[in-house]
Amino acid sequence: MLSRLTRPRALAVCALPVVALLATAAFAPLPFTLTQPGLTANVLGENRGEPVITISGAPTRKTSGQLRMTTIEATSPDTTVRLGDVIDAWFRTDQAVMPRDSVYPSGQSVREIERFNTRQMKESQDDATEAALNYLDLDDKDVEVTLRLADVGGPSAGLLFSLGIVDKLEGDGSGGDLTGGRTIAGTGTIDPAGKVGAVGGVSLKTQAARRDGATVFLVPKDECGDAKAELPKGLRLIPVTTLKGAVDALDAVRTGEGTVPAC
Repeated sequence: MLSRLTRPRALAVCALPVVALLATAAFAPLPFTLTQPGLTANVLGENRGEPVITISGAPTRKTSGQLRMTTIEATSPDTTVRLGDVIDAWFRTDQAVMPRDSVYPSGQSVREIERFNTRQMKESQDDATEAALNYLDLDDKDVEVTLRLADVGGPSAGLLFSLGIVDKLEGDGSGGDLTGGRTIAGTGTIDPAGKVGAVGGVSLKTQAARRDGATVFLVPKDECGDAKAELPKGLRLIPVTTLKGAVDALDAVRTGEGTVPAC
């Protein structure tokens, strides 16, 4: 014999599975990574007591100002991220929630991911060197460039490495610096032909850049929208698509002549 449930009791019975699901979701690990503004490093300066950029086979120049590459910090691939962590980060401007697979290669161990990031950094440094020497019409057989930057992986410093090499070898071409004495920051991959590519995490990188004194931020053009999302006051965005375009934009900023691209 079936008895008829009262409305309050029926609602209570129906709510039990929902409550159980929410409780499970609150404690279940989720496939996300939490990110925040990371370190920045001046590629014209030193890292752990050694120059970031060392050049032999061609005369170099003393530089002023800074060219700061930017990073994000992310929870490690084996960190458990739960619903509460995601909700907390969602309402903060200094954190972002990203799919784990967009930050780390899937199906790999922590050690394998570290090796992958190191390999990406080395490839990025090689491409950045080739792009800079191609831009300057120099032969890489004659000029040797060594890039050192500890505890940073991935390809996103490529553009800043190339600009640093150009600044150390040629500057603005008239005896001055690319930076004009300013603190310039930015991000972007680069290929040997000098094409700048998107990287991700730019809204966090702009915060890191401004925190460390930058007033200008070079951003891949396709990521202008993301860069403007949480843009700190006092930081000027300049979209770039090529190494030459970045050099030209810095020249316009420095001299006050010509048009400076804007997002």
